[in-house]
Amino acid sequence: MHICLLFQKKKGFHAFISGKNVFLPNIINNNNIIVRIMKELVEKVAELYAAFEKDAKAQIENGNKAAGTRARKASLAIEKAMKEFRKVSLDAAK
Repeated sequence: MHICLLFQKKKGFHAFISGKNVFLPNIINNNNIIVRIMKELVEKVAELYAAFEKDAKAQIENGNKAAGTRARKASLAIEKAMKEFRKVSLDAAK
C-alpha cells in the first residue's frame, strides 16, 4: 500500500509523500500542511496495523503460516511509516 499525496498552493510544490519518502522542501512554513501530512501518516499507520492485527491473529489462532508472513511484512511497513511520521513531526517542531 502506498500513499501518494501532493500538497500545493498557487505558487508551487509544498510536500510530497510517496510510500517510503516524505519530501518537505524548505518552502514549508505553514503548519496546516504539516498537520495534514501527519494526519495522513496516522491514517496509514492505522490501516497497516489493522492488516497486521488480522494476519497475526490468523497465525496465532489458526496456525496460518501465510498469514504470519503477511504479518511480518506488515510490521516492517509499520516501522517505515512510523519513521516517516517521526521525520514530519520533527519538521513540525522546528
